[in-house]
Amino acid sequence: MPSYPRLFQPLQAGPLTLKNRIVMGSMHTRLEAMPDGSARAAAFYAERARGGVALIITGGYSPDAAGLLGPDSAALDHPDKLAAHRVVTGAVHAAGSLICLQILHAGRYARHDALVGASDIASPINRRKPRALATAEVEQTVASYANCAALAREAGYDGVEIMGSEGYLISQFTALRTNNRSDRYGGSLANRLRFPLEVVRATRARVGPGFLILFRMSALDLVEGGLNADETLQLARALEAAGVDVLDTGIGWHEARVPTIAYMVPRAAWRDATARIKSAVSIPVMATNRINTPELAEELLDQGVADLVSLARPLLADAAFALKAEQGRADEINTCVACNQACLDFLFREKVASCLVNPRACHETFYPAGKAERAKRIAVVGAGAAGLCCAITAFERGHHVTLYEAQGDIGGQLNLAKEVPGKEFAETLRYFRTRLAQSSVRLQTGHRVSADELAKEGYDTVVLACGVSPRLPDIPGIDHPKVLRYDEVLSGAKVPGRRVAIIGAGGIGFDVAEFLSESHGATTTREFLAAWGVDPQGMGDGGLVAPRREESPRAIVMLQRKPTPPGKSLGATTGWAIRMELARRGVPVLTGVTYQRIDDQGLHILHEGQPKLLEVDHVVLCAGQEPVNALRAELAAKGIEAALIGGAERAEEIDALRAMEQGMKVAYSL
Repeated sequence: MPSYPRLFQPLQAGPLTLKNRIVMGSMHTRLEAMPDGSARAAAFYAERARGGVALIITGGYSPDAAGLLGPDSAALDHPDKLAAHRVVTGAVHAAGSLICLQILHAGRYARHDALVGASDIASPINRRKPRALATAEVEQTVASYANCAALAREAGYDGVEIMGSEGYLISQFTALRTNNRSDRYGGSLANRLRFPLEVVRATRARVGPGFLILFRMSALDLVEGGLNADETLQLARALEAAGVDVLDTGIGWHEARVPTIAYMVPRAAWRDATARIKSAVSIPVMATNRINTPELAEELLDQGVADLVSLARPLLADAAFALKAEQGRADEINTCVACNQACLDFLFREKVASCLVNPRACHETFYPAGKAERAKRIAVVGAGAAGLCCAITAFERGHHVTLYEAQGDIGGQLNLAKEVPGKEFAETLRYFRTRLAQSSVRLQTGHRVSADELAKEGYDTVVLACGVSPRLPDIPGIDHPKVLRYDEVLSGAKVPGRRVAIIGAGGIGFDVAEFLSESHGATTTREFLAAWGVDPQGMGDGGLVAPRREESPRAIVMLQRKPTPPGKSLGATTGWAIRMELARRGVPVLTGVTYQRIDDQGLHILHEGQPKLLEVDHVVLCAGQEPVNALRAELAAKGIEAALIGGAERAEEIDALRAMEQGMKVAYSL
């Protein structure tokens, strides 16, 4: 009997038979509009197809020029674009999977000056104001969706997914928040649902019954003026009647002030919203958001929450997720940790998406699988994020690797990061432990290797990934017993009292504040929804209710020297949520602080020109790090040139993303 019988059971979805219940959900990657995008996208998607997914949904393509998300986005609106798409569909079909094109009209979210919307109401996350579509233009946009779907069929796609969620154009028609029209597309709920239903009917009429149509709808809008649960169910039933084959359930608009996919969201937190949709229709329904293990996917299917599971970022993290699960090798899955750092945050920085735990993602053509031309003897010193990624990648490339670690276990700073509430780096460590056990990498823990030993071994290449040490700022009293380092606190070696000052408001300072302000263990889904003001029944306006105030078990104050806004180094798609979470727990941040001294009374500072005494039990230092790389000079004295990666190369803001990317790149450069 297979390990996950429901997950690997075939499913009839409209005209298609899916070989299992795993769908690769749509993600923006920026591959769509790259000069070499079709070749790169073909390699990216084909690797996931070989990894066993039943169906792949591409990133969003606009049906017309007005719907482009940005100037670097792509549209499928003319036959001259078909050849590039056929490269992708042909590669995916050859690798054994089906593929659908997502049709996405950005509406008022567009990052260009010709944006349009249901009305001329600007989004709070876009400085540009849309022009309201005239009635005739709405009708033309309906036709553009149908034309895009017909072109997708001609390009070899097996179906399309119509993006009707997350606050894009279709959502903007359905919600009073963004629709103040007075024609037949505005006013009553029936009128506001007219546009998505006309899009579906026109698409079905154009492509016929033998072409799969998925519709991604909001199971929860999570914005004021959005649909409530009853209205959402009316939309679901109407979409089924209009000709949709599968409903994919999105959660929240992009402007919602509730995190939906980041690490602080409990796994499968939105299952009840998906289950409501499934109870209202007879067509297959897909669950999405924060599903990152086969065990959880199986549970959702077994409990009748959904018929399919959408895995987007988990398939960035591990292209072979499905194959490993089917073969009973779930412990080998490189699990998505929901950090958003290389997927969504990269997109906001106008970079091609990738993955913190799998930096090859979306770069497969630059870092192809396979062996190096010549096997070398490699020493990697340090088994933190950078060293682990380098050692395993070098082994996979055919090299003979020895990995030295001074501590008694692997992980380095990941052992601290995994203690932050919600952060799932324990999964990353489990993955690397499994990979090391299966490899021929010679692991030596509890061994601080010397330059003499490395020279004696005669390695072809030495890579130093020795990590960082906490920086001790020059403050009188820095050696006072009240002073604790962040590593002592996160490791549990020392426990702060009830009154705490945190010196440093960078990423580590916020991590420590989250750790110390958490009142108990892991946050349950019920607690999460209450804290963020989500109605479990979905009946509030947009599915929202008043949020519940959280109480921190400690009185905490964060401090930074710079007068700039705190948390500037936090991720674009997670930083706002972290700041809101700490504000709800009553954790203030003082900026422009001058530290005077630490003594028995507490921490003496100058703030806004005034002396202040913070009567605290402990002061936690989160004031940066120093690179640990003295071994490089010792090796250089022996004529051995060593490569530096991770914190040993640059200690600013401990960064597992940069560390793993460097580890992979060095392993490929050998």
